[in-house]
Amino acid sequence: MLTSTFGAPLAQKSARAKEITKCIAVFMAKDMRPFSVVENEGFRLLINTLEPKYHIPSRQYFSQTEIPALYKQTKEKVIQTLRQANSIAITTDGWTSRATESFITITAHVITDEWEMLSFVLQTRPLYEAHTGVHIAEILRSAVAEWELERAACGIGVVTDNARNMDVAVREAGLAPHVKCFAHTLNLASQAGLSVPRVHRLLGRVRRVVAFFHRSTTAAAVLTSNQKAMELPQHKLIFDVVTRWNSSLDMLERYLKHQSAVAATLLSPYVRRNAREIDTLDHADINDAEDIVKLLKPMKMATTVLSDEKTPTVSLIVPLKHMIESSMAPNEEDSATVSAMKRAILDNLSNRYTDVYDWLLECTALDPRFRTLPHLEEDLRQDVFRRLREKAVQLSNKTNVTMEEADEGDGGEGTSGPTPAAEQPVNLTGTAEEAEVEQPPPNKKTALEDLLGGTFTEPAVAESQVYCIESEMAKYKNGKPISLKSCPLEWWKENAKIMYPLLSPLAKAYLSIPATSVPSERVFSTAGDIVNVQRSQLLADNVDMLIFLKKNM
Repeated sequence: MLTSTFGAPLAQKSARAKEITKCIAVFMAKDMRPFSVVENEGFRLLINTLEPKYHIPSRQYFSQTEIPALYKQTKEKVIQTLRQANSIAITTDGWTSRATESFITITAHVITDEWEMLSFVLQTRPLYEAHTGVHIAEILRSAVAEWELERAACGIGVVTDNARNMDVAVREAGLAPHVKCFAHTLNLASQAGLSVPRVHRLLGRVRRVVAFFHRSTTAAAVLTSNQKAMELPQHKLIFDVVTRWNSSLDMLERYLKHQSAVAATLLSPYVRRNAREIDTLDHADINDAEDIVKLLKPMKMATTVLSDEKTPTVSLIVPLKHMIESSMAPNEEDSATVSAMKRAILDNLSNRYTDVYDWLLECTALDPRFRTLPHLEEDLRQDVFRRLREKAVQLSNKTNVTMEEADEGDGGEGTSGPTPAAEQPVNLTGTAEEAEVEQPPPNKKTALEDLLGGTFTEPAVAESQVYCIESEMAKYKNGKPISLKSCPLEWWKENAKIMYPLLSPLAKAYLSIPATSVPSERVFSTAGDIVNVQRSQLLADNVDMLIFLKKNM
């Protein structure tokens, strides 16, 4: 009947059928639909209405054939984009699914030739074994090889949380520089401040009030009525999450904004009989709460700024850390609560990043917003630019060697494997002396090069290159900083080729590294939708492919 009405069914290999099948696979990946969606009555009705001659393949076909094919196609595009980048950074973080399975996700970050920041979720691997640094190091090494991340000219920067096993993992994998997630660092410092006994007790009292309003529909209704009467927004009170310090700040802010309505509600006879154990905050508590919000507000703003994935953030670590530490300096007007919080935060924060501080200063200097390094003494500022000058020379030399080797191989075409120069990339985290490596054997010369090259060309070219880098560096460091509202990548895009052709590759290598592991952490929410109750039995390979496609298509 269908055949006579609509014609013969579409052949599975016909162009039209292939197009529809691929679109269904894209729909599954982009909208995070389970493979079983193809068995849903409403979905089948929709497809049959749009194309009656199309036969929907089975869920197994999509999980075993179509999604893997789409993954392979997208992966090739991602690798091709990564190949074009001269420097790559990665972020990594672990998470646990609803089925209590542990995974680790790796995200790559590059700055393109057009000075655009791109991020790609590369892989999500299960952690079946203990979460040891050695095991994670093997996953990192495998990712570097599989995604062709190694570069001849410079190392691979890695951003992780502050866990000790990540220290071991990055060191064992031979990756550098290793940057601890600044958002995680701020979380640890803020949690230290919120753990001060008086603050801890205050948060507990507010939490009990909020919990009461969340479980009592009567109290919530009276609160809404009082908010309207007082011309306040009809907002619910916020309940904090212990692992997220900024949620405690949000809870306090919302409570303070609606404290008058909350107090009036708790005095209502309809509410009071069920809230006998709930006390509103007294005057001293309110003052402490206001002081806590004021003290932590800059740290919350810093966390928000760091979440931007389109502009460099690693260059912000030193300025933001300096600003926060300055705001934690003792003040005669501080209350006992504020003084205790400041000490706790400062004690937790002050010793962070000592191992990579010089490198972070170099990152900051290469951001045109902060190139004057105003918080440094002049001799320290000069040291920063001296190190950058030396590393720019090294990077230029390594790049030239790599290009020469690529030109000689395969008739001038580069190979996909690492060149000998890649074994010793520029040491961005060390000194020039530490980064010195044995030079590769000289290429075979022509007779004229053998006779005259050493006298008439090579030294002159080398000296000219060093002079040009010194000239660029002097011009850059003495230039006027751009506005904080300006985009540093846009500035480099406008000035790199003409003004700073030798310095700009170094800036690209430094600024491509994020300040936080937020890009990898954001996979958690995606993964929560993919590995949900319906699909908690997904194979690890399918979890990997679906997250990859969701983030990269």
